[in-house]
Amino acid sequence: MDTLSYKTVSTNKATADKQWVVVDAAGQSLGRVSSIVAKFLRGKYKPSFSPHVDCGDNVIVVNAEKVNLTGKKWDSKNYIRYTGYPGGQRSLTAQEVFDKSPERLVEKSVKGMLPKNKLGSALFRNLRVFTGAEHSLSAQKPKEININELV
Repeated sequence: MDTLSYKTVSTNKATADKQWVVVDAAGQSLGRVSSIVAKFLRGKYKPSFSPHVDCGDNVIVVNAEKVNLTGKKWDSKNYIRYTGYPGGQRSLTAQEVFDKSPERLVEKSVKGMLPKNKLGSALFRNLRVFTGAEHSLSAQKPKEININELV
């Protein structure tokens, strides 16, 4: 048997099969939706997954305003940022972030589940979040994904 005929095929940017998918967040838990979206952005559901390449799909999340948080997380979960000035630490609860922009809550959750490097920044650019069931990317012909059927 010729062992040289078996080679590991690694996906690169040119050979990556990127598609558009739509995820409906209505009635779903924020963490579960975010982890599934992060896996799609990463490409972990694909057999050609390579950890160092942007081989994931472009993801559209609709109905971001209908996402759920369990327990008392609406009031107790804090999002902390720093302005760069002395004493410039600012904090918002999940309810305050949601009231300002429901899309931001989903974006922050997904971004925290992506790698903290240049690849993670590139993957985050493949995410689009919309409130309501309508989105402006119908020209891309996205495929509807039911996240309840995924494991």
